[in-house]
Amino acid sequence: MPDLEAEDRKLVTLARSSRARIQAPEGAAVRDTDGRTYAAGTVDQPSFQLTALQAAVAAALSSGAEGIEAAAVVTGEGLLKGASVHAVRDIAKYAPIILADPDGEVLEVRTR
Repeated sequence: MPDLEAEDRKLVTLARSSRARIQAPEGAAVRDTDGRTYAAGTVDQPSFQLTALQAAVAAALSSGAEGIEAAAVVTGEGLLKGASVHAVRDIAKYAPIILADPDGEVLEVRTR
């Protein structure tokens, strides 16, 4: 398990909180290039679905973020969904994406 810096650990904490608050399958958080953070949970509506990370990236972009510095996803599934990875990679090719389990245990840090 990789050690995380304090700011990345904060992303995992925010993602865990978002997941727990709405009892979603996933929670996610992103930090933009200005240091602001955005958190979201899975969105599953009849007319559209978003992974938690897609929702967090959308929140960042709709708030004027120009880039993503890092992201975190908390899920019980133990894997990053392709759509989640693509949402970050559309904006930041090498930003770390941290995958953690519901207890906050880091499973993976993806940089590509």
